[in-house]
Amino acid sequence: MILCAGEALIDMLPRKSTEGEDAYAPYPGGAVCNTAIALGRLGAPTMFLSGFSDDFFGDLLKERLAESHVDASLAITAHRPSTVAFVKLVKGNATYAFYDENTAGRMLTSADLPALPERVQAVFCGGISLPVEPCGAAYESLFVAASATRVTMLDPNIRPDFIADEARYRARIEHMLRHADIVKVSDEDLRWLLGPGDAEAQAKQILAMGPKLVCLTMGKDGVTGYGAQGVVHVPSERVTVVDTVGAGDTFNAGLLAGLWRAGRLGKAAVAALDTDSVAGALRLGARAAAVTVSRAGANPPWEDEL
Repeated sequence: MILCAGEALIDMLPRKSTEGEDAYAPYPGGAVCNTAIALGRLGAPTMFLSGFSDDFFGDLLKERLAESHVDASLAITAHRPSTVAFVKLVKGNATYAFYDENTAGRMLTSADLPALPERVQAVFCGGISLPVEPCGAAYESLFVAASATRVTMLDPNIRPDFIADEARYRARIEHMLRHADIVKVSDEDLRWLLGPGDAEAQAKQILAMGPKLVCLTMGKDGVTGYGAQGVVHVPSERVTVVDTVGAGDTFNAGLLAGLWRAGRLGKAAVAALDTDSVAGALRLGARAAAVTVSRAGANPPWEDEL
């Protein structure tokens, strides 16, 4: 069982009304929620932990998770609003305006966290749930505690405009990197974390902090995995891009699902990954992400679509 812990929110995506006016339509989203949905659709046993609102947006999120075969029984429902993100698309690339103050997801605390079932073998965290309080501290504590016995994966998925306290956020990410078995960073994430420089050297710098596998995604230039097994590169699949919403989240799911399918989602197994296992997981991540970018919004593929 793979647990995804982090934000679930409503993406308000730009559309046209029947009268041709600019409009927005609500879609379930949030980086961690997207990863959970993609994992469920790829057939991996998946749980999701977050703070849900008791409003109709919260119901929409729960319905989408259930439809995608994700168990959200660990989630906490509160009488607070849902987080909403308005999305602007420029040539298919997404920028966001977040509305997150005092929401059910944002106000999740460490005291709210349930004990993890024994069947949880891996924990995934990341996204905009990490820069903000109190939920950022809650997910950090969950991640660090889980790292003692479970595989941990971190995708910072950095949104600079969402970071109010950069020093605290950088300290949190560094702490979690040191407790992560697997890290995924985009080339943009890498530049924000470490500044200008050689991407391969910077990925290996993160590897030296303790992770067993660091995956660097570079959009159309594919993904490279760095670890004790060496360097493995997988090219991206060529598709017509509609938008990039949910692409990295879907990649994360494909990577985890690939390792799970190969029976390599354990602490010892991840530490001893070989080239073939890494390449197979990277390929599944790249294939799944290619489907997501070929259609509007964060709409990850089902297993039979691959």
